[in-house]
Amino acid sequence: MSDWLKILQTCGTCTENEPLSGHTTLGVGGPARWFFRPDNQDALCAAMLCIPADIPLLPLGRGSNLLPPDSGFPGVVLDLSSLNHIQVNGTILSAECGVRMSRVSRICADHGLTGLEFMATVPGDIGGGVAMNAGAFGQQIADCLTRIHVVRRDGEKQELQAAELEMAYRHTSLPYGSLVVSAEFHLQEDDGETVRERIRQMRTTRGRTQPLELPNCGSVFKNPDGDHAARLIEAAGLKGHRIGGASISAKHANFIVNEDSASSSDVLALIQLAQKTVEKKFGVRLEPEVRMLGEPA
Repeated sequence: MSDWLKILQTCGTCTENEPLSGHTTLGVGGPARWFFRPDNQDALCAAMLCIPADIPLLPLGRGSNLLPPDSGFPGVVLDLSSLNHIQVNGTILSAECGVRMSRVSRICADHGLTGLEFMATVPGDIGGGVAMNAGAFGQQIADCLTRIHVVRRDGEKQELQAAELEMAYRHTSLPYGSLVVSAEFHLQEDDGETVRERIRQMRTTRGRTQPLELPNCGSVFKNPDGDHAARLIEAAGLKGHRIGGASISAKHANFIVNEDSASSSDVLALIQLAQKTVEKKFGVRLEPEVRMLGEPA
C-alpha cells in the first residue's frame, strides 16, 4: 500500500472501487477508485496534503447535482458527510460543509431566523450549496453568506469574505483546487412559526411541480436570461422523451428522472438532445446546472 493511502486510513474511512450510483440522487455512476470519508476538518486537511497532486479529487455531499460517468472516477472521492457541525449565535449561523441544507432551514425555524427557508427544498449540503450559490423561491445563498473557510490542495485553510467570491446566479468563484469546509450566514429575526409556514408552502409547491417520486438531480439546466429552461424544453417537444432508462420528466421539463436502471450515458444523451434541439428551435444554448464529469461530458 502506498504511503499516502496509509495516511488516509488514519484520517478516516477509505475504500476502493466504491460504486458512485449509491452516492448520487440520480442513482447513476461507476466506481470511484478510492472513496474517502475524513473524520473531521483536520483529517481532511491532512488528506489534502498527502494525496499526490496528480490524483484528481472529487468532493461529494449528497451527490444531488452530480453526473459521474459510467466508467467511474479515477481519483479520490471525498465524502464530506462527517463534517456536519452547526452552531447558532444570535443571528449568526455557522455550518460545516456536510450539513444538509434541509437541516439548516429547520434549525433556522427553531431559532426564529429567516433568509434560508429555500434550503428546505434543496437536496444538497452546505459545501455544494455555497460552491454553486444554490437558491430557489427568490432566495439564494449569496443573500445571507458573510464568509467561508476553504481548505486548499496543500492542506492549508483559508478564510474568504463573501465579497471576495464574485457570487452570481448559480456561480461562486473559489480558489483553484480548494474545497468549502464551512460557511457563516447573517440572518434576520422572525417568528418561528411564520418561518415554518413559508417552508411548508415552498415544500408543497415543490412537491406539486417537481418529480420527487423518482431519482433525479434537481434542475438540469440554468435558466437563461429572461426565460425558463423548462419552458424551452417543453416548447421543443421533449417533455416526456426517453432514452434508455432515463427520461425528461413529464411533470417538469427541466428535470431528468431515472425511471428504470438508467445509466449516466442515458442521462447525458438527454442533456445533449435538449441542448441541440432548443438551440436549433430557439437559438438559445442551455447551460447545465448539473456538474458532469468525464471525457464524454
